[in-house]
Amino acid sequence: MKLKEYPKSLYSSLKLMLTPIKKLGEGSSSASLPVIVTLTSIPSRLTVLSITIRSLLNQSVRPEKIILWLNSNLKNNIPNSLRKLESSHFEIRFKPGTSSHRKLVFALTEYPNHTLVTCDDDLIYPVDWLERLLNEHKLHPNKVIAHECRNIAYETNGKLLPYKYWKSAQPGESTPNTLAIGYGGTLYPPNALDGETVNQELFLQLTPKADDLWFKAMALRKGTAVYRSQAPTPKPIPIAFSQKIALGHTNIKQDGNRSQWQALVDYYHFPTNAKDTEQTHD
Repeated sequence: MKLKEYPKSLYSSLKLMLTPIKKLGEGSSSASLPVIVTLTSIPSRLTVLSITIRSLLNQSVRPEKIILWLNSNLKNNIPNSLRKLESSHFEIRFKPGTSSHRKLVFALTEYPNHTLVTCDDDLIYPVDWLERLLNEHKLHPNKVIAHECRNIAYETNGKLLPYKYWKSAQPGESTPNTLAIGYGGTLYPPNALDGETVNQELFLQLTPKADDLWFKAMALRKGTAVYRSQAPTPKPIPIAFSQKIALGHTNIKQDGNRSQWQALVDYYHFPTNAKDTEQTHD
């Protein structure tokens, strides 16, 4: 988190925490289709997670439900700040496992006919965040839609480039190599991903710390395009002091994204030649 982000983060967090629960989302409209916001978290973030949940409850368009998936051994460790938010609109559910893939895989199994929207657990989401995703979904109903995307990059000989060369996709861009970046929020329409998505043994083998890459691979196998929203701003606000433990430390600084995507390319034999990486705009 950058130093200049702290004032805005602290102000936004305090404003949300001081908002009475019954006032969150006051005046919001219900989504016009069955949509569920789904996320997971880790023990070190539980004390500040209520800030993220409050921002999700405060959306201009209300989802059918917000579901937080936690490891089963956390049942007795939920802070009151989270417990008091539970309602018909926000549920905490407990499942075994700890991987970040949990944000989506359980919801895919339990709500196969719903539109599912994933998000991260250490951010404050703008009030129109979900509304903007749903507006894009109306225009592109069969695509995975994300507010933030990068394009997986290869050399002309097909060699995968380091993650630092995977440049941000432009708003409205959709190519075979467009990768949804989960922190901005990602919308998955029903049946957008291959049935192997929920194969825990395989995703822990190939992408143990990169759920975004796993879901991208499953979209490729299903033939589903990934599209960057034309309205990707404003961006979520990081929650102060919430990111001491983060997958980005390994995936970005140690180039873990490249090694895990290479594992997927090798396993599924995804194409890597120049023709297949040619960019197209929607």
